[in-house]
Amino acid sequence: MTVAVRGLDVALGGRPVLKGVSLEVPAGSWTAVIGPNGAGKSTLLRAVLGLLPCAGEIAVAGADLSALKPRQRARLVAYAPQSPNLPVGMTVFDYTLLGRSPYIPHLGRESARDRTIAGEVLDRLDLTGLADRPLDHLSGGERQRVVLARALAQQTSVLLLDEPTTALDIGHQQQVMELIDQLRLSDGLTVVTTIHDLTLAGQYADDLVLLSGGRVAAAGAPGEVLTRAAIQEHFDARVHVLPGPDGRPLLSLERP
Repeated sequence: MTVAVRGLDVALGGRPVLKGVSLEVPAGSWTAVIGPNGAGKSTLLRAVLGLLPCAGEIAVAGADLSALKPRQRARLVAYAPQSPNLPVGMTVFDYTLLGRSPYIPHLGRESARDRTIAGEVLDRLDLTGLADRPLDHLSGGERQRVVLARALAQQTSVLLLDEPTTALDIGHQQQVMELIDQLRLSDGLTVVTTIHDLTLAGQYADDLVLLSGGRVAAAGAPGEVLTRAAIQEHFDARVHVLPGPDGRPLLSLERP
């Protein structure tokens, strides 16, 4: 499903955070939103989810998200936050099952089908062996996969991920990014992520959107956005930008 944002304005505490932001994510593609701290990356995802008041247009597959009730929206778009609230003592299976909430009737309980779907998701993410483990007994990489499992259990066509590689070492970062890409390709998911690591963004995303000062400073293919001049201007960093074996940009710091 295509995600389209047009002229999005968001103010928090009376302070403008996003100003006239527009972007379009084609169905089945991966767009990474990058930018310096405070650029409004996480705010953009939360606005798309309807968690923040905003002005502008947000549509998924042509449907106006603002016109939908929360349960209807949750059947279209799933979200994995950067710092989720993981209930102490809750098991991996029960947390994953929370992803089925949009389909469970009010005052009802999960069905056998809901439990089957949760189990299948855990199997796909190689988490079946951890199904009965409490969330507070997981490693950082395991927690990231469990948060992703809950989002996948919603069975939406759009997946929003806020900094999915935060606090992970380089090996686990690569594993998470590879997993997201595999799921996107196999399930035809439309993926939007925020991410700090510019090299990871350039290696995996189809398109990048660079936010700076609450506005879109650049958008397009990784090689068009990750330029030496743009990175110096918006991140205040000097880097070398070289083409990798597949033509995607690789970044390395330039020593003074």
